[in-house]
Amino acid sequence: MTATNGYSLAGSPFELTGRVALVTGGGRGLGREIARALALAGADVAIAGRSEEHLRAGLDEIVDGTGRTGFYLVADVARRGEPERVAQAVLDRFGRVDILVSNAGANVQQPVEDITDGAWDAVLGVYVHAAMALSRTLVGQMKERRWGRLIYVSSALGLIGLPRRSAYSAAKAALMGMARVHAVELGPYGITANCIAPGPFRTDVFSRLAPEELKVLNDWTALARPGRPAELIGPLLLLASDAGSYITGTTLVVDGGWMVKA
Repeated sequence: MTATNGYSLAGSPFELTGRVALVTGGGRGLGREIARALALAGADVAIAGRSEEHLRAGLDEIVDGTGRTGFYLVADVARRGEPERVAQAVLDRFGRVDILVSNAGANVQQPVEDITDGAWDAVLGVYVHAAMALSRTLVGQMKERRWGRLIYVSSALGLIGLPRRSAYSAAKAALMGMARVHAVELGPYGITANCIAPGPFRTDVFSRLAPEELKVLNDWTALARPGRPAELIGPLLLLASDAGSYITGTTLVVDGGWMVKA
């Protein structure tokens, strides 16, 4: 297996041969990059999301040249019952799930006095409820094998605040708290639970930003630029593999030094 930066993972503690991973929100953006990295490291991968078009294109890219197998499921994990359906479908297909990356997301920007119940429920549903329901469905079979990785994609905005992000920041902070509890409960079974918290990354949204908005983002970080999606791979593989077997209950911030300037 060769990672996207060219070095081989074969025989290393980062290798994931024989593992099965489920990545929600895996059809595009950081989710697609995460799923591709897991496949390159040796895992079979299932991805879930709302757009079949993105999922189909994403799966082709994820498994191309890796020698791994994968499939996709069209699902809105913010809806009750959908996370359980997705998790069970992957169990039925592969017989196991070793690595869960709960990455599906949404963002509604509203000032506090304008936040609607629907927007609040939707944002917390896609992050917090979905992550909880997926984990609840999958940890039993992880316990049986005494190995598992729960990775919740949080955000630096779970630790610092920006205007109009009440629902988003609340959801991202909740994931950090949930990971700490899951780490304590599941550690005796060889299961780790962690968050990864990206800062500004160059995803699809950047194509819609004006030059002055891009300059603001560049000025935010110590590295004076947004992250490239591939720069999330190393931290992700650390948490997903045996290389990170003694890391649990923590949040790994990958933000280019955003928080040190905030």
